[in-house]
Amino acid sequence: MFKKLHIRLTLLCTIVSGSILILMSLACLSFQEANSRESYFSDFRVNVNMLINYLEEQSVISHIWLAQFHNDTHFEIDIQDNGEPLAFGSLTTVSKEEAFARIRETARNEHNIYEETITPQSRLSVHAEFTFTDKQTPCYAAMVLIPKNGGVLNIAILHSMEELQKTLLTQRLLFAAVDTAGTIFLAIFFWLFTWRMILPLIENRRKQTEFIASTSHELRSPLTVMLSSLSAMRQAPPEDAARFSKIIELEGKRMSRLINDMLTLSGADSSSLTLRKTAVELDTLLLSSYEKFESLARDKSISLGITLPEDSVPPCHCDKERMEQALSILLDNALSYTPAGGRVCLSLSVSQENFLMRVADNGPGIPDAEKEAVFDRFYRCDKSHKDKNHFGLGLCIAREIVRMHKGNLWAEDAKGKGTAFVIMLK
Repeated sequence: MFKKLHIRLTLLCTIVSGSILILMSLACLSFQEANSRESYFSDFRVNVNMLINYLEEQSVISHIWLAQFHNDTHFEIDIQDNGEPLAFGSLTTVSKEEAFARIRETARNEHNIYEETITPQSRLSVHAEFTFTDKQTPCYAAMVLIPKNGGVLNIAILHSMEELQKTLLTQRLLFAAVDTAGTIFLAIFFWLFTWRMILPLIENRRKQTEFIASTSHELRSPLTVMLSSLSAMRQAPPEDAARFSKIIELEGKRMSRLINDMLTLSGADSSSLTLRKTAVELDTLLLSSYEKFESLARDKSISLGITLPEDSVPPCHCDKERMEQALSILLDNALSYTPAGGRVCLSLSVSQENFLMRVADNGPGIPDAEKEAVFDRFYRCDKSHKDKNHFGLGLCIAREIVRMHKGNLWAEDAKGKGTAFVIMLK
């Protein structure tokens, strides 16, 4: 499922981004081509005006100058003096005679350039520049009429756009290469990027599967005991019924605790848990938690101590009940894993506007590789699950409560031996 999702997301992102890239490239290419065409046509008109100025000023037309002009501009030029062609063999070819005739016809029909309009009294030249097609080859063309010595010079000019077409083709190939490379780069990027996006989904799916499996196991265990006890109670003598009834009650309470823990985590996941923050005296909060577990620690022959700052502690803006719940989880966890004769210490300190609450024990400790894993749901260092009072959800709930307060909860080695769980609040 995730593999198909990965491929589809990559294709979708690549197609959308690639399409945008291509559309932007086409817009830029269109703008660039328009500028190139305008620039080439402007150069053509400048050269045509240069030729007109020369012919207007010279009483004798220099074949050498025209030949040099032809070599510089690659113009095909046909000059007629009062209807008679001037012989400049190097400036045109016989194959262009038809093109020059069509240029003169186009100038007459579309641009109103008539030789009859030039009279002996005319002093101004008449000319027009336009695009033209010669045997399916796009060209620039110009028609010029210059009054000269009581007559008229009729000049037809043809300039192939082959150089411009090569330039435009080069630009198109360059844009196509850039778009292709860009699309390939986008495909590689989105392949990696979408995979990074999907990884949390894969991890959540894995955790969800593990959570369902663990939940099923934890719920099935008390349910199996309850059903077995109920079946045995029906067949047992009346004096044994109370014992089986007690077992069913204990397992029912155990199942209820598990369901409550799961509902708490579900509320945290859906952000439906609300906090009622007030100004809380954390030293008072720790004293309350200490007194609550003092008798339990005494019954287990564990020394429970508390260390508070000598100076007054500023109030912390938090939810008192939720923080009591988190501390109760940590204290219950410490008393459960600390052997008889051990010690658990509850302490409070203030550092750089941060409140640090620490629950430390001198129990067996937690390996470094498992210090983060203990906060996973249904994780227990007791792999055999012999401890029926813990489901592996307490530390996860405590961390969620602390995170809701924009704080942090972590495990570290205690001084000497054991483990310390530290709550940091701001």
